[in-house]
Amino acid sequence: MLKRITTFTLTFCLCSCLLFANASTILATEETTTPSQNTDSPNLSAASAILMEASTGTIIYEKESATVLPPASITKIMTLLLIFDALDAGQIHLEDNVMVSEYAASMGGSQVFLEAGEVQTVDTMIKCIAVSSANDACVAMSEYISGSEEVFVTKMNERAKGLGMNDTHFVNCNGLDVDGHVTTAKDVALMSRELITKYPEIQNYTTIWMDTIIHSTRRGDSEFGLSSTNKLLKMYEYATGLKTGSTSKAKYCLSATAHKDGIDLIAVIMAAPDHKIRFSEALTLLNYGYGKCRLYRDDNQDTLPPVPVTFGVTDTVGCQYASDFSYLDTKGIDLSKISKSIILKDIHEAPITAGDVAGKAVYSLGGVDIGSVNILYTDSVKKQEFSDCLHKMFLHYAL
Repeated sequence: MLKRITTFTLTFCLCSCLLFANASTILATEETTTPSQNTDSPNLSAASAILMEASTGTIIYEKESATVLPPASITKIMTLLLIFDALDAGQIHLEDNVMVSEYAASMGGSQVFLEAGEVQTVDTMIKCIAVSSANDACVAMSEYISGSEEVFVTKMNERAKGLGMNDTHFVNCNGLDVDGHVTTAKDVALMSRELITKYPEIQNYTTIWMDTIIHSTRRGDSEFGLSSTNKLLKMYEYATGLKTGSTSKAKYCLSATAHKDGIDLIAVIMAAPDHKIRFSEALTLLNYGYGKCRLYRDDNQDTLPPVPVTFGVTDTVGCQYASDFSYLDTKGIDLSKISKSIILKDIHEAPITAGDVAGKAVYSLGGVDIGSVNILYTDSVKKQEFSDCLHKMFLHYAL
């Protein structure tokens, strides 16, 4: 009798769930908190959009995010990424002087009116690109790094493929309208994420509202004002960047980044009908994201004990975490219930190479694994030779 009652109860519950599957009622579980958040999905007029959390790459919202569209000046996110790659590799330096070619000076559209033969530092060029969306500065930097814009654009496309931007093809480094120069909102989010997570110092430039540079030409020195094209910097206290864009073909585009409560969000708007909607809908996405998201982060600063080594010239070897760990929640789950387990190999046999995987830290929530981080050997250990065995025996008996 009890079995029949249980079966009936389960069947009734299942039918109830199916009946109300399309309703907007949010059911509370023992793992949920009680935040009074607006969870209604945004209704945007932009043709394409996406909202991504930067540390995990989690997509929180998307609308036609795979639609191929012209990107206008948000192309410059990839240009900036390659500039910072070159800085990171030591290929160029912030204090380097960059001479402007006639071709770079001839760029139309958004510019800072660099003249042929004019010299500016890499630092100033980055500022011109990030703040004023300068097409002329983009081309000057592409030529400085790669010798020509054409070669630089090849590197842009290679970098895009490496990030999984499979629907992107760049034809120039600044985003001026040209056939075949296309990307998607999702791909823009991917390159935005790479830029802000790998090179957080980009915010030193993308948060500038106004600044000046000095033009030094044959006519002497003159001051030129820079004003940010990203009005979100004044509209939203948590805004950190990143890049605007607009052309007749692309309409109004924006990759907006923000930092609040330890969470970095990326809101991409493409083909908005006007510049006001571009910013307002990015703001809508960011507020929507911060209303839903909470981030669990383990910096993995705890010290791991050394592990025993068999057949090695040393008896133990140190271990360390490969990285920190992040988990994004959008459902109100109690993140304090996340647990971490250390799982190491049963045997650590020499030879061992520093950086090889010794095991992993596994994170679980409610008995379900939600992610892991590799644990790596900190040192290399050579395999024990016969002479090493004799030496150990000698030391042992000598004592």
